[in-house]
Amino acid sequence: MAIRTRFSRSFLFSNYSKSNFRNALGSRRNVQISRRACSKFQIPGYSLNVSRLSPNEVTSTIRANEYSQDFPTGPVKSYDTNQLASNNPIEDTRAEGKSLLSDAFLVGVFDGHAGAACAQVLAKRLFKYVAASLLSGEEISKLHTSLRDGGESRIIDYFNDRYEFVNELKSLYAQSFGKYVEDLASGQSTASIPNVPEALVTSFLRLDSDISREASTDLQGSKTLSVSMSGAVACVAVIQACHLHVATVGDCQAVVGIMTESKTWAAKKVSIEHNSDNMEEVERILSEHPPGEKTKIIERERLLGQLAPLRAFGDFRYKWSREELERLAVPRYGKTVIAPHYETPPYLTAKPDVMYHRITPKDKFLVIASDGLWDLLSPLQVVRMVGEHMSGRAALSPLRLPHNMKLKDINTILEQRKDGLNKVPVDRNGATHLIRNALGGSEYGGVEHSRISQLLSLPQDVVRLFRDDITITVVYFDSDYISHCPL
Repeated sequence: MAIRTRFSRSFLFSNYSKSNFRNALGSRRNVQISRRACSKFQIPGYSLNVSRLSPNEVTSTIRANEYSQDFPTGPVKSYDTNQLASNNPIEDTRAEGKSLLSDAFLVGVFDGHAGAACAQVLAKRLFKYVAASLLSGEEISKLHTSLRDGGESRIIDYFNDRYEFVNELKSLYAQSFGKYVEDLASGQSTASIPNVPEALVTSFLRLDSDISREASTDLQGSKTLSVSMSGAVACVAVIQACHLHVATVGDCQAVVGIMTESKTWAAKKVSIEHNSDNMEEVERILSEHPPGEKTKIIERERLLGQLAPLRAFGDFRYKWSREELERLAVPRYGKTVIAPHYETPPYLTAKPDVMYHRITPKDKFLVIASDGLWDLLSPLQVVRMVGEHMSGRAALSPLRLPHNMKLKDINTILEQRKDGLNKVPVDRNGATHLIRNALGGSEYGGVEHSRISQLLSLPQDVVRLFRDDITITVVYFDSDYISHCPL
């Protein structure tokens, strides 16, 4: 993008530590990348002088942000997640949680641009909006009454969430959420049960609208304006029993790993990308503006020649009227904040496309990731890697045989475990396994230590030329639970 303004996480959070997200070796300057390696990344003639990292240093770096969570019951058996920064601070965020008011499990990846502020806010706020939208009319009325009477507004049980907004933002965001619940309560009958795709669309658009309103009415301005002028794409999955809904805004992707009848892995994409490769999306945008703008709206495969994703949260420099930009943004960011050929806004929306997938026992896992992963691996490669990782990890678990099992069946299980031992992974976390293979995978299989070492040793001022921030969450389904789900 033309605008690369950075907004420190400390503007938003009360206990932020940059060391949690900094590439452990990103500040090194002594790194050696050959001309041949650079040409492989299509930067001919670019040469760096650098040292290699040891295998232990590589492992320490890529495991720094990994996390795993197991569940005793329900459709989700466990999940693995990890992040690897390219930007400093990282512009990706992630969130996982369970609704305290329903059976919904939510997982999301948020890829920020022009700073990390908008993505950070989405990770902390969007699930509450979604969870409220998924309640029946009677349940939303109870929630509204509780909030009105000063009750607890915590409706999501987040996992691996270490941050809290600063008090002024916490209060402002609580007011916005309370007003949303009030509007939901006044607009629903007590018997209504929401349609999940509609609930996702409503919650996404309302949060984006609230971010705009907060920036334009908050007298303090600096923090809320920072959120509104940065942007983020999002991919959020809602799992309820055997039902999977995936809402996408932008170019994060989600894929389901399926074990076929022939015991091979298949990948099913359950997300829609909003970029210039999606011709339906390009045509949609062009159809919303006068024919005279047709050659100006998409230039160099970017919105107004600047923004790669064609849908996003925030980014109100592509949504507000010219008058609003002159009043709110120009005084702080200057005239260049208004894009060339800015004639008939809005050019951008946060409305998601929602895909539905009925989870079956053949569906073993879901992978959601930012485009930092998909730039390096295809959906099928990702599914095969996670599938092999599952087999290898299972071979290390204790063997428990049911009573009265036939010798032939026992022999089959032992043969499967023997095969799995040949695939025992270096990393127990599936997301870390993907990061290691995405950065170090060779054309002949396996991981080249020299390759991953070089990519992890790049100085901060050039690393973004070679790789993007990577955020991955792998959700493993419980096949036994799924097999008993009603049709």
